[in-house]
Amino acid sequence: MRVDTTGKISLGHIYTRPDPRAYFGTLRGLDYHIPELAKPHFRGLIAEYREAHRVPVPTVLDIGCSYGINAALVKYDATMDDLYDRYSGRDAHRHTRGTLLTRDRELVRSVDREDQVRFLGLDASAEALSYALEAGFLDGAVHADLENGDPTDRQRSQLAETDLAISTGCLGYVTERTISRIVAAHGERRPWMAHFVLRMFPFDAVAETLAAAGYETVRRDGLFRQRRFATPEERSLVLDRLADVGVDPSGLETGGWFYAQLYISRPST
Repeated sequence: MRVDTTGKISLGHIYTRPDPRAYFGTLRGLDYHIPELAKPHFRGLIAEYREAHRVPVPTVLDIGCSYGINAALVKYDATMDDLYDRYSGRDAHRHTRGTLLTRDRELVRSVDREDQVRFLGLDASAEALSYALEAGFLDGAVHADLENGDPTDRQRSQLAETDLAISTGCLGYVTERTISRIVAAHGERRPWMAHFVLRMFPFDAVAETLAAAGYETVRRDGLFRQRRFATPEERSLVLDRLADVGVDPSGLETGGWFYAQLYISRPST
């Protein structure tokens, strides 16, 4: 397996297929479950925002949303195991993209939640966004690479709808450049944020950018397993990177897993 510049294996190919089968088929073998661990934290923050701002239907922007996984878990109470069975189970190969979408829309129609929430997805993969929209997991999508350019007027208008911005693993590839462009889209109104960030990626630059925009950031207690290392080479390279950024992996990453931390950022006034 190829590795990227961070030392992680390159998984870009699983985000650009017409449906999520390659995504789940690959990540199931690596015990990827961080969206499941993030789910109660996102739900709790959404509830806090709803009460604090009297917004009955908050809009959540999922940065690096891929196929709408966080939306499926938070909005429709799916679990990662449900989705693994749905897209990489014994009968997955018998389905077409169309039959997978039909089944997903049945899931969407079957759930009638009182505490409603809208999900916007931000991703550079048009294929993943298209699937998530057609399935009904996402209510809107922003197909953009905000690392390398400003949003269009339409994209800026979409981003300005955001009440909360979340992510479960893209920070490190996505940097303060994307975060600053999301914040700037809102003018005076600033969204709350919740980011799960691998320990190999320092959050300092993002926190400093948010502080300059009037945010306070708190790291929540606890560590969250993201997935297993895929190869001995990946393990070795990631341990080297952790050493380079001054993070002790003893008893954590040395055991064979990526670990993430949760950062919550809110406007200070």
